[in-house]
Amino acid sequence: MGADRGGNGVRGRRSVSVAVYAACGGLLLAGCASMPDSGDLRGVESTPRPDSQVRVYAMPPHPGASAAEIVQGFLEALTSDDAKYETAGKYLTDAARKTWDPYHSTTVLSDAPEPVGAPSGTKDGSREALFRLNGSKVAKVDDRHAYGPDAGQYSGSVHLTKLKSNKQWRIDGLPQGVVMGTSDFQRNYVSVNKYYFASNGPSGTGRPLGTVADPVYVRAQVDPMTQIVRALLKGPTSWLDPVVRSSFPSGTELKNDDVTLSPDDRNSVTVPLNARADRVGGPQCRQMAAQILLTLRDLTPTGVDEVELQRSNGSQLCVLTKAKAESVASHGTGEHPEYQYFIDHEQRLVRMPGGNRDKTPEPVPGALGEGEKKLRAAAVSRDEDTAAGVSADGRNLYVGSLVPGGSLAEPVVRSQGATADDRLTTPSWDARGDLWVADRDRKNPRLLLLEKGAGQPIVVQAPELGGRIEAVRVAADGVRIALIVEKDGKSSLQIGRIERSEDEPHGAYIVGPQSVAPQLEEVTAMSWAGDSRLVVVGSEEGGVQQMQYVQVDGSTPLGTSPSALANVKEIAASEDEQLPLVAHSETDGIVRLSAGEQWQKVVKDGTAPVYPG
Repeated sequence: MGADRGGNGVRGRRSVSVAVYAACGGLLLAGCASMPDSGDLRGVESTPRPDSQVRVYAMPPHPGASAAEIVQGFLEALTSDDAKYETAGKYLTDAARKTWDPYHSTTVLSDAPEPVGAPSGTKDGSREALFRLNGSKVAKVDDRHAYGPDAGQYSGSVHLTKLKSNKQWRIDGLPQGVVMGTSDFQRNYVSVNKYYFASNGPSGTGRPLGTVADPVYVRAQVDPMTQIVRALLKGPTSWLDPVVRSSFPSGTELKNDDVTLSPDDRNSVTVPLNARADRVGGPQCRQMAAQILLTLRDLTPTGVDEVELQRSNGSQLCVLTKAKAESVASHGTGEHPEYQYFIDHEQRLVRMPGGNRDKTPEPVPGALGEGEKKLRAAAVSRDEDTAAGVSADGRNLYVGSLVPGGSLAEPVVRSQGATADDRLTTPSWDARGDLWVADRDRKNPRLLLLEKGAGQPIVVQAPELGGRIEAVRVAADGVRIALIVEKDGKSSLQIGRIERSEDEPHGAYIVGPQSVAPQLEEVTAMSWAGDSRLVVVGSEEGGVQQMQYVQVDGSTPLGTSPSALANVKEIAASEDEQLPLVAHSETDGIVRLSAGEQWQKVVKDGTAPVYPG
């Protein structure tokens, strides 16, 4: 991913090189913290560690450690960079070590878990002890590395026994997976996009296949390249699985458990696969390699220039370079927007070149730029050949070509809403060339789809939303949709999955909506700002308006939020993160924010900024 427009790097585009620090040196590292010789267990402090390059090593239990020290040492070992949790396993009995699965899940708490000794568990002479682990849940990462926000109180228990053989305390009962505080999670894990192909994308047409990002979390200092490729081969996360496909044959894995992937001096990565991939043909193999290239691009600052796939016997299956990957798989639409668009003071659709801040905005070619139909919002198709405009009163939706002399036909959608705020939202185009818009008519609220921007509007079923849609933005991949949903006076940002019915030629559904900014009580504007990232304008309960980035899985990307901007009404971003944010501020009009800079005024009188899409 590109640089955060706030100036700092964001997820993916940062180095995962390792700096090894001496254990217990000038820095106090988790696992090297001193443990009390006696007394009650006061909890494991989770110290913020902004330097993700630091390696943290756990310490094994020392002879004669108390039950409290064993629990504390074990929890600290979970936050170390021990690849296979071998040191953590030394705090367990032999039987517990065989049944404990640290890869089952990762539970993230607001602070480090707070162990509390049970009243009857630590009496003198006792051979058993019990500690409760308490905390406030923030999220959970499952066995497929998928992140999911969580809430409520966490409660787990750790049971210990004193071994007969050497009189040492060891843990013989504990929850599956690992648990840690937020700051340790941020140091230990990095978010990376895996890539799959959209199930409803073109096949056999000669066009590149559309890709879909599937964000997951892997351990940042524990061979992340090998981890993410193994996760890619395992398949998509469960939420995304119904609408994407992988080119890897079922059961494909790395050749063996000892494989470690890393670029050579030519920035090429060789990936040895097991026998399940031995017989794939050239086109399928290149698709497989394209998935790996796109996935590894997120993991290092420069990505990978070439991927070689090998059969189980070590012979070459295929080779794909980064340059040739573009002909196999398209990233988003595969095209970069030429213009930014907005509605000017004459209520016309105008445009300005994306990379030239000094260029005067000009009306778009065609009827929507002539001003005959007064507009309040618009959307431009991803190929920038067609646009849709909402009339100034919000009642009518027009579609017209962006060519000189182009005319407008009758409205393709009419709303019967009683007021302008109860009528049509800003529309959105998907990668298939279909047009989406929500009608906010309180008597008949609907999400509508017009195939290729024309014909009879299709009512999209979205029974799980439970509220009225206030804004619509379809992702470049065409299988995810961002919605602002109003219910009981509050508005939330939700991501839904677009599923199309095979039995109904024109059936479409929004399935599995997930809230991705639950901390915001009021969401007023949003836009896609990357493959798996959105920029959101909203406020927390009792708070002031703020602008921030959020991931589609509900996590918060590393890096700074966009610079503050007062009275933001609308926001536009491109999936190409190198392009600036564009916003409509009631105070400053149309403004633009490029990476590493401050907001710059474009025009005082203008509204409804959009990028193609």
